[in-house]
Amino acid sequence: MLNLNIAVIDDDQSQREILSGFLQKLGCKVYSCANGETCLQILQKQCLDVVITDFRMPGMDGMAVLQKVKQINPEIQVLILTAFGTIENAVAAMKAGAWDYLTKPIDLDELEIKLRKIAEHNTLIRENQLLRAQLETGTLVTDIIYQSDALKQILSLVARVSDSNAAVLIQGESGTGKEMIARAIHQASPRRMMPFVAVNCAAIPESLFESEMFGHEKGAFTGAYERAKGRIELAAGGTLFLDEVADIPLNFQVKLLRVLQEKEFQRLGSSQVLKADIRVISATNKDLNKLVETNQFRADLYFRLNVIPLTIPPLRERREDIPVLIKHFIAKHARLNSRPVKGITAEGMNLLMRYDYPGNVRELENIIERAVILARDEYITTAELPLSSSYQPATVTGNTLPEQVEELEKRLIQGALAHSGNVQTRAALQLGISERVLRYKMEKYGIE
Repeated sequence: MLNLNIAVIDDDQSQREILSGFLQKLGCKVYSCANGETCLQILQKQCLDVVITDFRMPGMDGMAVLQKVKQINPEIQVLILTAFGTIENAVAAMKAGAWDYLTKPIDLDELEIKLRKIAEHNTLIRENQLLRAQLETGTLVTDIIYQSDALKQILSLVARVSDSNAAVLIQGESGTGKEMIARAIHQASPRRMMPFVAVNCAAIPESLFESEMFGHEKGAFTGAYERAKGRIELAAGGTLFLDEVADIPLNFQVKLLRVLQEKEFQRLGSSQVLKADIRVISATNKDLNKLVETNQFRADLYFRLNVIPLTIPPLRERREDIPVLIKHFIAKHARLNSRPVKGITAEGMNLLMRYDYPGNVRELENIIERAVILARDEYITTAELPLSSSYQPATVTGNTLPEQVEELEKRLIQGALAHSGNVQTRAALQLGISERVLRYKMEKYGIE
């Protein structure tokens, strides 16, 4: 069922009745309007999600309705109804901010699909707003910098799971920001005022694992000169982040499983049972499924940790994030190193947009930090980028040569727009094309 507040505007009463009845069956609250003026009056009193309006109407037409609605509330989505012969008007309306259009006679199945997409979009926006509001109340030092839909989806999931106690398993290549996501979950949760304890499981020797995690009493083993709290006890009331969880020794995995099931543990050398009031978030760059199949990781522990799976795509698969990350890292390292660097040249941006980043965001930040320190001017050039000699061309997904050329062209346009602050005239000049050609290609590739 759809839970949307929708205004239907059409001077044809029978058309309004058909649409209103269909929308009500979908679970929507519907306001039937014979003209645009009536809809605007409703908007002064009611909160609407969607306005469905005919394009050609006496008095205020669909374009005028669109403009007025967006002035009142830009978050309201507008669907344009048009006859087949006037589709160009609907396309013009979309350029002016309409969500989409439908041709008459209306295909009700198509209308339902478009409304479900709007509902998903609205939910995603609200969840991201909720997450940002939650993060602002916490103590997050480094914000999550992103532009891609992939990370928007991840942050949407973060917003939904943060207020629970469910275990989260974050998977992704090294350098993608798994710990940052884990901290975001913690700081958006009711446990935000309690400790966030990160454990690099790969860095703890197998012989010391139980002591590090559970703690020990004085004299529990040679060298135990005093009582020591383990990581689980230090995280009491908060979050325990197990990084590189695939490297937990097999002989300790069963003990950790018991802690997660029974919510209690004992220090080495002690018979006292302590409560484990913790939320566990784990992360790995390895395929735990394969490790389970080869008996290198316990299946029961894997299922206990993998209640909420979350996969962060590598940077090469979300290139929309590269320009905003570059801008952020330049400002950060210029400030930390007292350098007057303000930005990067178009050639430098294009080079970074084409690189594949096997080390992901961590590698990009290292590249920018080095370039900021070495830059001779206010703008980083290709001379300061360590990619010219060890350049790795970006992986392209297109099969044919035209498809690969189009993908590369899209990336270069995105890089030029980011470098020019989204000023199309400057971006066109950097690319050596006219502004008209740039606008055509932006529309062709769906670049906003």
